[in-house]
Amino acid sequence: MSVARKILSYTKRHTIYIILSLLCSAISVGFTLYIPVLIGNAIDYMIKKGAVDFKGIIGIILEIAVFIVFVVVFQWLSGHFTNIISARTVKDLRSDIFGKLNRVPLSYIDSRAHGDLISRITNDVEAVGDGLTQVITQLFSGIVTIVGTLIFMLSINVWIALVVVVLTPLSVLVAGIIGKMCAKSFRDQQELQGEISSYVEEIVGNQKVVKAFAYEERSQKAFKKKNDRLFTVGLKAQFAGALANPCTRFVNNMVYAVTGIVGALTVVSSFMGVLTIGQLSCFLTYANQYTKPFNEVTGVLTQIQTALAAGGRIFDILESSDEPSDENKQSLENVKGDIEFKHVKFSYSPEKELIKDFSLYVKNGQQIAIVGPTGCGKTTLINLIMRFYEVQSGEILIDGVNTKDIKRDSLRKLFGMVLQDSWLFSGTIMENLRYGNADASDEEIINAAKLSYAHSFIRKMPDGYNTKLSEGASNLSAGQKQLLCIARAMALNPPMLILDEATSSIDTLTEIRVQKAFKKLMKGRTSFIVAHRLSTIKESDVILVMNDGDIIEQGTHEELLNKGDFYSRLYNSQFGV
Repeated sequence: MSVARKILSYTKRHTIYIILSLLCSAISVGFTLYIPVLIGNAIDYMIKKGAVDFKGIIGIILEIAVFIVFVVVFQWLSGHFTNIISARTVKDLRSDIFGKLNRVPLSYIDSRAHGDLISRITNDVEAVGDGLTQVITQLFSGIVTIVGTLIFMLSINVWIALVVVVLTPLSVLVAGIIGKMCAKSFRDQQELQGEISSYVEEIVGNQKVVKAFAYEERSQKAFKKKNDRLFTVGLKAQFAGALANPCTRFVNNMVYAVTGIVGALTVVSSFMGVLTIGQLSCFLTYANQYTKPFNEVTGVLTQIQTALAAGGRIFDILESSDEPSDENKQSLENVKGDIEFKHVKFSYSPEKELIKDFSLYVKNGQQIAIVGPTGCGKTTLINLIMRFYEVQSGEILIDGVNTKDIKRDSLRKLFGMVLQDSWLFSGTIMENLRYGNADASDEEIINAAKLSYAHSFIRKMPDGYNTKLSEGASNLSAGQKQLLCIARAMALNPPMLILDEATSSIDTLTEIRVQKAFKKLMKGRTSFIVAHRLSTIKESDVILVMNDGDIIEQGTHEELLNKGDFYSRLYNSQFGV
């Protein structure tokens, strides 16, 4: 199915408005087309031999005035219903895209620039809406105008009407050739807009880093380079799009001129039947109106091509594969927390193997620390447990049940997560802390905040727990944001925990306190701790040392130190030993 058909399929949901718009458009065009008949009659009254029929002319003028009022009213109604169709279609598209982004695998989001995805859900959807408004307006009124004028022309003089019909397709041919010429330019234009959106989001969202490294001038140059490319492609697209209207107008004016010449000859010498001067005037008006829809369509060709290019980018998302359905999977309840990895294999790309053959048994209530150099697979292991990514072979079992047989929502609710990247949304502190547990009482939230040592700084905020956080929680320090994330996990009170560098942004004194709180929280719960600061995981039941996707050592802190191998060197290097 073409992009245009896919977009128009969304309008079928609003059939009642399409019917109303079409009806109002038909009435408006009908009155518009009848006005030239009245004008033609008035002209014949003026040139009537003997005396001008003033009474008849005045009656016609009054009729024309009434019809013009009807034309204006029904044109407005048609436009109003068209705007409703466009707005609701845009709303549906935007909702479907946002819903789709929640259903696609995490790998889909990770493999694409986030700014480009944002551009598709904002700029591209708006472009489709603008193009849709133009198409519906021109399509409805254009079809009715063409059919109506053709009927009126045939009723006046069949032969001259056929002259108009035979010559008009020339303008359609010209518009089609130009449309094909500029289609690629419009696709490139939309892609470059997405690229610029992604770059702007990246630079604006990391201004501290940009300024810290004095990168302003270089970022400006990089932006200028992208902007210049967009300017060049955009100019080429707009030039090609703007060329269509003058070309088709030229062809249509030729049609008008030929119609005028043939009509004049017919009036003078009955060249193609009998025709009065008033009828010739009426016919010329119809000939002009017959070609008008073709001019209007080519006049908005730029918007239509932009909408089609944007629509293609939108349906790239909508037609991508969802995460496989797990409706028939089971939900786990009363979980003990035994986790087993059996010969797990995983890689992000076929070219580079990451986890080759990973096996491990974790008893419930154990605290498992995962350490190793950057890129060894620590966070990947967490992604596999949570089924953010699926293992390529092997199994991960929770209480003896393969995670692939568990509903994702049910699986993920079993874990409280605190990540190195502290994510908080624009809302109150209370709303953020209740994010994972909507049913938690205020008392439970406050208790979680006390356990995470966030309560003291929250009380000092202007409105306490009702303080509104700005976008990205920029009105908090990095440490405060991380404490709130820890409190959010504690409020969830899950059977298992995942802590990925959970204390990396807080001071040493607070870290010691939070570690004590974690110790209470982790009691009786299976916990996975990803850490770079090895001093924080000394009391773990088992420390897994990973390198190149494999466990190369495991044991307690003391056992690994006494072994004097990889972990020992890693630990001592942090303290300059």
